[in-house]
Amino acid sequence: MPGVTDAEIARVFRAEHGRAVAALVRAFGDIDLAEESVQDAFAVAVARWPADGLPPSPAGWIVTTARRRAIDRIRREKARAGKHAEAARLHESGNTAGAADGEETVVPDDRLRLIFTCCHPALAPAARVALTLRLLGGLTTAEIARAFLVPETTMAQRLVRAKGKIRDARIPYRVPDPGELPARLGSVLAVVYLVFTEGHTAAGGGRLVRDDLCAEAIRLARLLAELMPDEPEILGLLALLLLADARRPARTNADGDLVPLAEQDRRLWDRDRIAEGQALVRRCLRLGRPGPYQIQAAIAAVHSDALTVETTDWRQVVALYDQLLVVAPTPVTALHRAVAVAEVDGPAAGLALVDALDLDRYHLFHAVRADLLGRLGRIPEAVAAYDAALARTANAAERGFLRRRRAELS
Repeated sequence: MPGVTDAEIARVFRAEHGRAVAALVRAFGDIDLAEESVQDAFAVAVARWPADGLPPSPAGWIVTTARRRAIDRIRREKARAGKHAEAARLHESGNTAGAADGEETVVPDDRLRLIFTCCHPALAPAARVALTLRLLGGLTTAEIARAFLVPETTMAQRLVRAKGKIRDARIPYRVPDPGELPARLGSVLAVVYLVFTEGHTAAGGGRLVRDDLCAEAIRLARLLAELMPDEPEILGLLALLLLADARRPARTNADGDLVPLAEQDRRLWDRDRIAEGQALVRRCLRLGRPGPYQIQAAIAAVHSDALTVETTDWRQVVALYDQLLVVAPTPVTALHRAVAVAEVDGPAAGLALVDALDLDRYHLFHAVRADLLGRLGRIPEAVAAYDAALARTANAAERGFLRRRRAELS
């Protein structure tokens, strides 16, 4: 009905951007054409839907409009004259997926197909993840930059280079052969994980959580598990996402304010998701091929076992982080381990580990320092650390929490 708001259009954008881009990439084989045409379609939606109302099928409307815009672009570009006949044929046939007759596929979803094809070995690993987040998740360059802890200008250049590499190397947009899938898996899992991370704690905006991105990441992880059921890292990732998402009802209060893990009402945690996640962790253990996502899922399982923060087996958490640092030695992993060490050996021991890390751009680094400094009674330093954390996050819920903690010290 008429009266569609910008917020409703934005929700459609988040839900359907990846599906539309994937459909057009499959149809036309041109990443820039697909992305630009989908953006055009949403621009038309912004102009028309407030007066005309939401169409019966917003997703179909967006894909159809984007396809028409793509065909118009092809017709206008003389350099692409050779593609005119193909575009017209696809348009007339109404084949929105654009697959060739009789195409064999092992990926049952256009978006998964696009994830795998974006994760081509010719692209740098970071570029694969960034490009797929841009196309599938519809994340802005700024959001992706925050996920990677790099400046926005750096991420913009990375995306441009990735698209240029695809164009210049004539990288095909096709379904990988079954033998190629394992080599692409690491980047694909990183994509799904970062989509969930952005949903779990949004880089910006007024809400802590973006439900649509969490749901999309879990959906993609489930599809991967169906596609490659004997890959333990896929099962580990799905378990990790389920166990983290199980805490979602307790992560904010009625006013939308952030509630930290130690203060959450654990009766609100989703026990069905916890049971499914823990069952997946046990299944991973039986496979006997541990990896980073499986270990992180095991850590989440330890937290989900504890009815209170005081009964958490922090020594087991530290031991699991020790294993994680062997297989994935990152500064962020070391930061999380330091938090667990502080629970076992005290805040001074945790702070010593935190201060040895080079994570100045990461707001949680400063937030952890602030908490540990406050517990040690070093109030002016804690206040300064909270200020540093506030300067490095754009999420309103996180900013509100940090301000409250800072005010309690003052």
